[in-house]
Amino acid sequence: MLSSLNIFRIVALLEGVSYILLLFIATPIKYLLDDPQYVKLLGMPHGILFVAYIALALLFKKEFSWTNNQFLIVLLAAIIPFGTFYIDRKYLKSA
Repeated sequence: MLSSLNIFRIVALLEGVSYILLLFIATPIKYLLDDPQYVKLLGMPHGILFVAYIALALLFKKEFSWTNNQFLIVLLAAIIPFGTFYIDRKYLKSA
């Protein structure tokens, strides 16, 4: 059975992958090839994963005893490409 930490790690991974796909694949296709279907296809799942990541980070702040600065880094990682991978390695893998 999956622990809540593993669920957070999976959501962080999926959020990071969906963001990279959206940013580096779907958006260039939309603007260079005038084909918005990939943005529409990836946009909603990424949005759901983003909200789930933020909600789980809020839930785990106290459990992991993150300082305000650490928590801010965890939140900012959701909007930086490859940021959630860093958070997984730095904060979640060792928890």
